[in-house]
Amino acid sequence: MAEQDPGCLHGKKQLPAFTWEVRANDRNYHKQFKKRFAFCLSKQKYAGNAIKTAKYNVFTFLPLNLYEQFHRMANIYFVFVILLQTFPAISTLPWYSLLFPLSCLLIIRGVRDLIDDIGRHQSDRNINNRPCEILCGKSFRRQKWCDICVGDIVRLRKDSLVPADMLLLCSSEPSSLCYVETSDIDGETNLKFRQALLVTHQELVREESMAAFDGTVTCEEPNSRMHSFTGTLSWRGQTYPLDSERILLRGCRLRNTDLCYGLVLYAGFDTKIMRNCGKIKRKKTKLDHMMDRLVIIIFVVLLVTSLCLAIASGFWAKMFQEKHSYLSAFYKHTTPAQQAFFNFWSFTILLSIIIPTSMYIMFEFIYLVNSCFINWDLEMYYTAKDIPAQARSTSLNDQLGQIEYIFSDKTGTLTQNVMSFKKCCVNGTIYGNFWCKQVCRDSRGSGVTWSHHVQQKSDVCDVTLLEAAQRDHDPVLREFLRLLALCHTVMVEEKGDQLVYQAASPDEEALVLAARNLGYVFLARTQDTITISELGKKRVYRVLAMLDFNSDRKRMSVLVRDPQGTIRLYTKGADTVILERLQSRGPNETFTERALDRFAEETLRTLCLASKEVTEAEYGDWSRRHREASILLQGRAQELDKLYEEMEQNLQLLGATAIEDKLQDGVPETIQLLKLGNIKVWVLTGDKQETAVNIGYACKLLTDDMEILEEKEISEILEAHWVSNNSSSGNGEAQSSSCLSQQRPKASQHKKRAIIISGDFLDKILHTGEVLKEKRRLWQRLPCCRAVGSEQQGRLVEKAFVDLATSCQAVICCRVTPKQKALMVQLVKKHKNAITLAIGDGANDVNMIKTADIGVGISGLEGTQAVQCSDYALGQFSYLQRLLFIHGRWAYLRICKFLRYFFYKTFAGLMAQVWFAFHNGFTAQPLYEGWFLALYNIFYTTYPVLSMGLLEQDVSAKKSLEFPELYVVGQQDELFNYRIFSITLLHGVSTSLTSFYIAFWAFKDRVGSKAVGDYESFAVTVATSALLSVLMQIILDTKFWTVLSFTMVAASLLLFCLFSFLTQSIDAFRIAPAIFCFPDASRNALTDPYILLVVLLSLVVNTIPSLTIHLYHTTTGETTIQQKIRLKAKQAPEPSVELRAHVSRGSFHRRSSYAFSHQEGYAGLITRGDSLRAGAARPGLLHPEMQSSALWSPPSPSL
Repeated sequence: MAEQDPGCLHGKKQLPAFTWEVRANDRNYHKQFKKRFAFCLSKQKYAGNAIKTAKYNVFTFLPLNLYEQFHRMANIYFVFVILLQTFPAISTLPWYSLLFPLSCLLIIRGVRDLIDDIGRHQSDRNINNRPCEILCGKSFRRQKWCDICVGDIVRLRKDSLVPADMLLLCSSEPSSLCYVETSDIDGETNLKFRQALLVTHQELVREESMAAFDGTVTCEEPNSRMHSFTGTLSWRGQTYPLDSERILLRGCRLRNTDLCYGLVLYAGFDTKIMRNCGKIKRKKTKLDHMMDRLVIIIFVVLLVTSLCLAIASGFWAKMFQEKHSYLSAFYKHTTPAQQAFFNFWSFTILLSIIIPTSMYIMFEFIYLVNSCFINWDLEMYYTAKDIPAQARSTSLNDQLGQIEYIFSDKTGTLTQNVMSFKKCCVNGTIYGNFWCKQVCRDSRGSGVTWSHHVQQKSDVCDVTLLEAAQRDHDPVLREFLRLLALCHTVMVEEKGDQLVYQAASPDEEALVLAARNLGYVFLARTQDTITISELGKKRVYRVLAMLDFNSDRKRMSVLVRDPQGTIRLYTKGADTVILERLQSRGPNETFTERALDRFAEETLRTLCLASKEVTEAEYGDWSRRHREASILLQGRAQELDKLYEEMEQNLQLLGATAIEDKLQDGVPETIQLLKLGNIKVWVLTGDKQETAVNIGYACKLLTDDMEILEEKEISEILEAHWVSNNSSSGNGEAQSSSCLSQQRPKASQHKKRAIIISGDFLDKILHTGEVLKEKRRLWQRLPCCRAVGSEQQGRLVEKAFVDLATSCQAVICCRVTPKQKALMVQLVKKHKNAITLAIGDGANDVNMIKTADIGVGISGLEGTQAVQCSDYALGQFSYLQRLLFIHGRWAYLRICKFLRYFFYKTFAGLMAQVWFAFHNGFTAQPLYEGWFLALYNIFYTTYPVLSMGLLEQDVSAKKSLEFPELYVVGQQDELFNYRIFSITLLHGVSTSLTSFYIAFWAFKDRVGSKAVGDYESFAVTVATSALLSVLMQIILDTKFWTVLSFTMVAASLLLFCLFSFLTQSIDAFRIAPAIFCFPDASRNALTDPYILLVVLLSLVVNTIPSLTIHLYHTTTGETTIQQKIRLKAKQAPEPSVELRAHVSRGSFHRRSSYAFSHQEGYAGLITRGDSLRAGAARPGLLHPEMQSSALWSPPSPSL
């Protein structure tokens, strides 16, 4: 029987009662379990592996899409009016006159939703149809991802994606190690290792043994916790503990491992990554929500107006019948009350065109064209990867001009996922300005023997450093480069004539590549040797010990014996820990410290290198104690740390390196611009805290004058806030939230602040204040707290945390899961009612992108999942400048002006129907010709307003970027709100009153020279006055004139004349007198000079108020936006943003590269030999076609 695992659990030990039970190779067992999910319906407890992210299918599209569309109040309003028009007794317009435009609107939106959902269906099919190998019977068969079930055993090959959450059973690597890349889960591109249980590694060596495997895994129910797993494996009477180190998560990619086998534990939507993916939600802009409320308000006003006019019509009918009793025969079938009732509905239908369907159709057209402007913007075209900007959603453009918070991923969004060896300081000399390609060619031309290992992608090297390395005169430089080639945990594999390095962290790889390109090439590794090529000479070093890295030590060392027999210790790590362990400090050490400060000023990640020679006696004594400490059962880690500390003393400094975690182009400048635009940027990343902080400084999100609040300080502030809030609970939340900024010492109250927290700390905050529970058990100690429910406690703590975070200039959340990213976005939306934007490039950002008001996907290195779920797709983070400050601000300006003037022209032209009712006995007789009512909002006034919605600009694109402060207008809803709507309503009402009563006054006194004093001429006069007044107002308020703008205004006038001629011709009247009932009305009226003077008078009276307001603003000094810009442009220009932190010498702000991105444990794998491949592969694990080619292993040269 196989040797029992050290962690084997015996029967007496109490195990947690988990309810998720998975039996290997037993599909029938899992199919028998059901779970209830709605009413009496049930479904399989163990989900299949097929996923479905699409919203509709063939049967649900029509009802579900209509259900969603009728969440818009305007659509409900239009249906209500159409239903009223089906009753002939009250109908004033044919019912199909509204049904047709409403149908067009619903079809346009439905087709748009259908196209989006077809894309999701295609994506689902591509994922579900990915190939995989499933154990069926006694052999593996090629099937699809969607065929995988819980309990199946799946075989994975190198570079393949993991299709489900699986327990690693064994792999082709030594000790069944498995290397995975988790960039789609946490954004990290460095490799992580997983290792199978010893028992499955030893027993499951052939397909027959896997087919006979009948182990049972008992574990936790499916959940969204990405970094934790607890369970047990029961097999052959023994129980073995399982944790996250044994689990392969869906979405990981297999790296540096030829084959591995896994038992499926969670499939499909039960997997952790799918549990972290939010549902697709229909996003509505702030203006959409406001329009829904305005529709309700207008409809209520319309009903009240109709009711008042109907009541007045009843009283008027009663008075008329009493006064003219001789006409009683005409009223014998109706009473005044009945007449009032019918008039109420007639007025409702007549005034219903105040909210025209054409406005919503124009809405969609404006959104579409503005989206095309984004797609066509060549300034947002990423030529390096041939990626244009793409507006995947066409209904959110205006909200791009109202963003208050941006939530950004780090890896692949702010950075390029590339570490570059930039500078170094060796023996008092700084080498920098590194460049590669031409130097590498020159080195090959000079006959350098190591050049065949150089890859063109590397970033090295400086000519001066290369020449110094070739001369080999400086022993310190020689030891410096030798350390880079020896002191690491990188694995190497040779493919053709190229060496391929697999590193645990990207900066490890950057250092080894730098040494290789300078002539010190890492060639091979065995359990106890490292082979390198030094300037073309192969040398083998015997590894005596590897002193592993951990987050407390912040360094790693390797103890080696060189070919001459000398024992040397090579150490690299954070400058703070290396400098204090030096034997002495001289001029070189002082110069190196100044160089470190200089590197830190350039936001490079620094690393110190040191070494020392160890005597045989010293090593012998230390080695004996090291072996004794290595076998301790208790306190092993502490004893080993003491021994490592003892060995790593009296070091000699060799130099320092500076690595650049390359930001994407323009990231610092973009973040600076966003700050000036009053937009706060929060970084939410799955990466380590130190790495995220370093990037925060590099991209100018964090500055050295900021006070950094970490978890301890945040706990104290929230605790103090809780005490003060409960002691003054009657004063309201406004006072409590304002106290947060006063919880710090007075000296720091006026400093800029930033918050840096982890995902674990965030969990504690969001679970009803666990941070405060841990501090002082405040919930139990404070009497007022005991009366507060847990839900309210949680809400108060949430709000306090959000208030604190939003009062800071920057927030960085590290080690957060995809679900936590979405939760942070949801908290800000919930407690601040702010417009949010989320931007990311990987699958781990999908939930955040779906939750935010605007989701932006970066077409990066981590696949296209983020882009597929986004509203907008960009090639670079820096393109946010143009997306928000140009396209977003313009779209908001255009939509707001469009709404203002559409409402204005509607009220100005159609409210005259109400005034006419006071003079026609309160009957619902229309004032205007029916064709004028039908065409007013389609042809006569739509085009100038449409031009404004498509092309209006207040300033140019260049000025929009130069003055990001202009963006604040959208954040504060200054261009369209309830106050602006009220002013627009009053303006429209005043225009309609002026147009109606000036014409009424003129027609009441006398008739024209052609005796045109009839109702038809009166209607034409009012209509013409209102139309020209509306056009003049639009002309006065248009800031950006183009040929199209002039054309639109001219087209409106020409169409008015054309349709008036056609619909009022004598011939048309003869054909259909009931339809064309205004014969020659316009020609008779508008050829009369008297009526033309009346129209001109109305136009002047309606225009004077606008001109007066403009004059008032000019004379009282209220400057316009353009005047503010010109005033600011005369001032001294602001200095351009530089990638420089200006850290003073000796500053504590130096940031180490190595200690921030490496992981503990790789040195142990190497020294045990677990990570090194044997000469022959495990025979049963290779696929038949691979049996002939053994895995490559480096030779083991003798000393």
